[in-house]
Amino acid sequence: MSLDVIGAGFGRTGTLSLKLALEELGFVKCHHMTEVFQNPDQAPKFLAAARGETVDWEEVFKGYRAMVDFPGCAFWRELAEAFPQGKVILSTRDPHGWFKSASETIFQAVQMEIDDPAMKEVTEMGREIVLERTFGGDISEAHAVEAFKAHEEEVKRTIPADRLLVFEAKMGWEPLCDFLGVKVPETPYPRTNSSEEFQTKMARRK
Repeated sequence: MSLDVIGAGFGRTGTLSLKLALEELGFVKCHHMTEVFQNPDQAPKFLAAARGETVDWEEVFKGYRAMVDFPGCAFWRELAEAFPQGKVILSTRDPHGWFKSASETIFQAVQMEIDDPAMKEVTEMGREIVLERTFGGDISEAHAVEAFKAHEEEVKRTIPADRLLVFEAKMGWEPLCDFLGVKVPETPYPRTNSSEEFQTKMARRK
């Protein structure tokens, strides 16, 4: 099994809803940061990649047909090369709206002190990949928004147009299904993981 869908969009661009949508369309399973929380032994593999070590991406994503969100989105370029048949989805939203959401969720989570020893390496991975690799240690609004915009422009420049879908959750099923060549479900497009829901989940992991 290899990745058929590679999510290049940052977390807080509707990625958990996109994960659920992709799985409903048959791309099971779809990797997301929630998978790392459920399987902490994945964290060292992503840490190794962040530190420039050689990683077997097929082994990392064994059992997955799709990937969205951190930590995978930080390696979109490597994954696009490793899985040349995979289609790339750049989930997006208004940059300042994204920053507000990220500052209330992801940025707090990766700086949180976790008591559970099993989760410490997951937290370290989050700091390394999100804070350092993606934002260079600066998550001020001005810097983070520019990093967000630069990331999206780089994806658009790099991935051929016929392999890339720039997608907002509000667009719903049609463009996603057309891009993937699958039938549009009769159910509503998923809506989940508000900032409040995210904060509740993180409070349980302290």
